[in-house]
Amino acid sequence: MLLHGWTATADINFYKCYRPLAERFRVLAFDHRGHGSGIKSRRPFRLADCADDIIALADHLGVQSFVPVGYSLGGAVAQLVARRQPALVSGIVLCSTAARFRGIPITRRTYYGLSSVAAMMRVTPPAARRRLVDRYFSQRKQGDWDPWALELAASHDWRMVLEAGAALGTFDSTPWVGLLDQPASVVITERDDVVPPARQHELADLLDAVAFDIDAGHDAAVSAPHLFLPAVMAAIDSVVERAA
Repeated sequence: MLLHGWTATADINFYKCYRPLAERFRVLAFDHRGHGSGIKSRRPFRLADCADDIIALADHLGVQSFVPVGYSLGGAVAQLVARRQPALVSGIVLCSTAARFRGIPITRRTYYGLSSVAAMMRVTPPAARRRLVDRYFSQRKQGDWDPWALELAASHDWRMVLEAGAALGTFDSTPWVGLLDQPASVVITERDDVVPPARQHELADLLDAVAFDIDAGHDAAVSAPHLFLPAVMAAIDSVVERAA
């Protein structure tokens, strides 16, 4: 079960991974709340709701066990899934993510500011909200994202996406993540300028996980699939073998 990162969608995050992974595994991919085709709701965004959505999807499809592969924000969701419904999760693979995001120097002010921006988005007229999105998000992505990816991003509920960023900024699983029973692997992006590698190593230590280090940045699934795919394949194999 592929769980994407913040401001992305499953397709934006994993489109270079689908075919290679599908040659060996049954692959399910899911857009989180507010992202792409994910659930749109007036309720405030909660990571716990995203975890419950994954559990509900597995139940709807008759999936009795799966390996969540969580990327960045998706890693936080994967940890919550493993905690909330342990019998469903045969192993857990976490990529470019952490047990705690509070205090990360590069993103601290961004996360703290998102709560107030998200609140403003709740009362902003739709036309003004669209202009804000176009100015501060779409235009910044023009040089890096293909048109199809921009179109998917335009379908976000950006109020919910901003709230998701704020929720991620307060996420902290350090009190309980080490109590998870499932075998775990962590793919660590050593040149990551979003989630510091030290935080990724901390997560691996807390989980007593097998670590797979790659010389790539936070967008490794897209920018360095030649490094990311072998690592994530090995990470999945590792948890499957240990679960057996």
